[in-house]
Amino acid sequence: MQIAKNTVVTLNYEMFDATGKQIDKTEEPIEYLHGGYDNVLPLVEEALEGKNVGDSIDVTMEAEDAFGEHDADLVREEEKSSFPMEVEAGMMFEADDPETGEVLLFRVTEIEGNRVVVDANHPFAGMVIRFVGTVAAVREASEEELEHGHVHGEHGHDH
Repeated sequence: MQIAKNTVVTLNYEMFDATGKQIDKTEEPIEYLHGGYDNVLPLVEEALEGKNVGDSIDVTMEAEDAFGEHDADLVREEEKSSFPMEVEAGMMFEADDPETGEVLLFRVTEIEGNRVVVDANHPFAGMVIRFVGTVAAVREASEEELEHGHVHGEHGHDH
């Protein structure tokens, strides 16, 4: 079966930075609903269109086509005392953006004395990304998956 709109794609991938250093890879394959549901990077989805099980893709994306440009406004300094627990670099937490009201996912990037730096940018923001993937499986999406706009089950989303 070929990858087309409303199919569920199971994919193994590796991602590399501009220097060729591996920055991410699947331990278990991912599944996503193909066809403009925003479940995978658009250029990756475009490259996968029409592919079959066993086919591979190799896509290099500029930052704006991958995880976006780094936004300095999403990096903030906070007092350590404003955290409800002992804080460590690498910790992640959600907080409301006082300007937009949206919930942002912040990562603690630095702690120095009483100063804590948090960053709501994606860890790969601002980077050129090379995405290499191999199609492990393709199947028709269920009615429920189409209604919800995402995959259900083992490698997908559970309710």
